[in-house]
Amino acid sequence: MTKPELADWFIREVFPLEAALMQYLHRNWRNESDLADLRQDIYVSMYEAAKISRPDPVRPFLFKVARNLLINRVRRSQVVPIDAVADMDALDTASSAPGQDRTLIARDELRALQSALDRLSPRYREAVVLARIEGLSGREIASRMNISESAVSHYLDRGIRALAEMLYALPPDPRKKP
Repeated sequence: MTKPELADWFIREVFPLEAALMQYLHRNWRNESDLADLRQDIYVSMYEAAKISRPDPVRPFLFKVARNLLINRVRRSQVVPIDAVADMDALDTASSAPGQDRTLIARDELRALQSALDRLSPRYREAVVLARIEGLSGREIASRMNISESAVSHYLDRGIRALAEMLYALPPDPRKKP
């Protein structure tokens, strides 16, 4: 395949998938400043693979490349080169791991949060979980819950207020309807 043919194929087959790719990257990578670089690395991998053999179908291959790239990034971030520090004892740094008491407190807080989430009405709970745990936007939540974005805002506001009241034993808001 010639370079112009490859470029035409790429524009015709890969670029239209960019919105879905970015949505996938937003869901699966926490550092948003890396997303543009990740997209470019995926595009380079797709282009290089297409030089050898054009993938068909394109969409599953694109997401397989994206998944593998994310896995490799995670693996690389967890590996510390041994020559980075010649003498570990010379650093004499305190352990960054939390103590046992902090671990127990964190577990208790998570249990309390889960209990409070379980007591929320199903619609409030779904909106809060989608927004605060899964990190979806208001538009994505509205689409998933089949409601308007203003309803999402309402559910989030009421759900978070109810959680705060349960977790922090705040008195009920007098403006809130019973």
